[in-house]
Amino acid sequence: PAPLFLSSSTTMVQRLRYKRRLSYNTKSNLRRVTKTPGGRLTYLYIRKAGSVPKCGDCGTDLPGIKASRPRQLHKTSKRLKHVTRAYGGSRCANCVRSRIVRAFLIEEQKIVKKVLKNAPKK
Repeated sequence: PAPLFLSSSTTMVQRLRYKRRLSYNTKSNLRRVTKTPGGRLTYLYIRKAGSVPKCGDCGTDLPGIKASRPRQLHKTSKRLKHVTRAYGGSRCANCVRSRIVRAFLIEEQKIVKKVLKNAPKK
């Protein structure tokens, strides 16, 4: 008996092999197939995407700082890793503003307490 399905346009698929020793499909071993100038198919390893630094107080993404991996952050200059402001690169502008206002109000409260304490009793 003849086979039920016989395709006349079967093409050979080029086999690919890993360039690195890691042979498991993990997050660090992501790759895509690319064609070299010589016409061969090879794996191109994809780097993990970096994350944008978050504000330490509210957890929102810090504007003005690009997402990058720790190794890349080590290589970049300081001006690219922070913004020129108090707590720049660590806290967002809203949180810094609220910290300043809170500190000012606490100082004002201390002064009011001192004035009330020294005021003559009636």
